[in-house]
Amino acid sequence: MRRLWEKGLSASQIAGEIGDGVTRNAVIGKAHRLGLKSRPSPVKTDSKNKKASGKAAKKDKNAKVTLLDLTERMCKWPIGHPGDDDFHFCGKNSVAGMPYCEAHCREAYQAQQPRKDRRPPRVRP
Repeated sequence: MRRLWEKGLSASQIAGEIGDGVTRNAVIGKAHRLGLKSRPSPVKTDSKNKKASGKAAKKDKNAKVTLLDLTERMCKWPIGHPGDDDFHFCGKNSVAGMPYCEAHCREAYQAQQPRKDRRPPRVRP
């Protein structure tokens, strides 16, 4: 395996050479345990997709948040009718562990009021 690795064969190719049900991941694990020199990722990155500067674009406060814009930390309260063109979501910072901002949590989660007409449970003898 060491010889094949140093020749530059991929882990998949080495697994194919060894055979007997040896997987690509098994080859990678063995190479790691043997201390073989790691290789750069074969996945090519497109330099055109990299950001030109480290500054993040400012968010327009009036921009409507669509379903594709939502993150786990944004309020997911729907505003408007889903069939309308201006349908969007609140988008403010959500309360930790909740899907909505503080204002919409107050609206969505209301404590149940005690019912005066509720009968006590029947106790069976």
